[in-house]
Amino acid sequence: MNQTPPYLVGLVGTGVSPSLTPALHMAEARALGIDYVYRTIDLTTLGLAPDQLPDILAWARRLGFDALNITHPCKRLVVEYLDRIDPLAQALGSVNTVLFTEDGLAGYNTDTTGFETAFRTGLPDVAVDDVVLLGAGGAGSAVADALLRVGTGRLTIVDIDAERAAELATDLTRRHALEVGNATTDALPRLLASASGLVHCTPTGMKEHPGTPFSPHLLRPEIWVADIVYRPLDTALLRAARDAGCATLDGGRMAVHQAADAFRLITGHEPDPDRMIRHFHHLVAPDRVPA
Repeated sequence: MNQTPPYLVGLVGTGVSPSLTPALHMAEARALGIDYVYRTIDLTTLGLAPDQLPDILAWARRLGFDALNITHPCKRLVVEYLDRIDPLAQALGSVNTVLFTEDGLAGYNTDTTGFETAFRTGLPDVAVDDVVLLGAGGAGSAVADALLRVGTGRLTIVDIDAERAAELATDLTRRHALEVGNATTDALPRLLASASGLVHCTPTGMKEHPGTPFSPHLLRPEIWVADIVYRPLDTALLRAARDAGCATLDGGRMAVHQAADAFRLITGHEPDPDRMIRHFHHLVAPDRVPA
């Protein structure tokens, strides 16, 4: 007889109703024999504003939620309402997992740990001496931190917003004691001419934003390419990169490993990432674009 207590988990953000995260968590829980209910709390559908986040946290606690995953636009907003924050999440200033504990609300960031694991397992032994990161938003910040933890020698943050790229580069330089560069997108031809790798962290390539973030002619076989977009899983950028002879990493691995890290924090049980990856591919199969 299953003695594990049931879990109630939610996902807070705008437009999260179609998210695959609930199905991914609940499938892994079933495989482990854990009672686990995961529901979306879509601010758009419910007519709630991000500034109502304190109320949402209070409601969730009173309704018996064990944890919440937090996504756009609340990852930074939630920080000030927490009682404890994991040092890594504190350094990033961004939280995507909140646990309701006896000692209060505890915050973590599994986006950055999820990308780190995805990169180490999906692109093992690639060169990281000169990496370009395209996109300085919240996801880009989490990925950039992970890239520095895996030993990137030179990192350049590229964004259409020069000020945002400079701010992230300055923060990373301060925290990692390593000079991080920044540039705008017009510098991509020069940067990619010598880079060993590229990570793409903008919405371009998603269903709502089709296409590639730059001309595929800039790609060389010597560059590896990672994309954090996962719907569709096989983005136009990844297809172009494969055509150019590049090693590639799709966004599914980051999505799965951040979910696995959150699941571990919430339940204390060890998930099976390989099983979660298989289930993830089943979930996204209708979205896949033929190569």
